[in-house]
This record gives sequence, structure tokens and C-alpha cells, in this order.
Amino acid sequence: MDAGINPTTGDLTGQRINTLGNAVYIRLMTPLGTWWKDTTVGSRLHELKRSKDVARVSKNAKQYAADALKPLLEDGRAETITVSAEQPHNGWLYLHIEIIDATGNPQVFRHPVRVI
Repeated sequence: MDAGINPTTGDLTGQRINTLGNAVYIRLMTPLGTWWKDTTVGSRLHELKRSKDVARVSKNAKQYAADALKPLLEDGRAETITVSAEQPHNGWLYLHIEIIDATGNPQVFRHPVRVI
């Protein structure tokens, strides 16, 4: 069990969790190549902050998220990962991530991405 991270603020919640929430949060929020211990941890989602709110951005965001979460499949913590995007064209893009963990339990996460 891990100490929970609030995905909105990045602060510890003070609660113990047994989901992949922290792993998903860290892999999506960390810019790729910036973690001192392992430069393969992270995503390229931070690059989209300067992207215009156009349709191709959602395709990039889905690919960046899938690439960042791929190690969860490789190390056996997840069986399947499905990433979809909702783009209301209001300056935000929302990634919907559905993960079937190693025990067969589904976990759903929603990750906002700022665009301009």
C-alpha cells in the first residue's frame, strides 16, 4: 500500500491506497527524462501546454499517455490500459484512462491536460 497522492494538488492525502493511482499520476505528471533515478519515467504531456486547442492535440495526448503508462504493462502491474480523450475546446483536454490491474480489477482515472 502507498500513501495516496491527490491528483488535483499533488499533495499527500494522508490515506493509504492499493490502486495504481500514484503510478499513473507520477508517470503522467513527470516530464519525460527529468526524474533523477530513471529517465524513462514520465510523459510528454507537458509539451501540450503550449499547443492550440485543435483536434490533433487529443491524438498526441492519447499517444503520450499510452507511452508513459506502458511500463505498467511491462512490469505486470496492469493487464490492459485504454486511453481516450474528451476535448470540450475550452482550454482543457481530459484523458480517461481505464486500467485492468494484475488482479483483474478495473480502475478508472481522469487526467486534465491544459491547452491554449
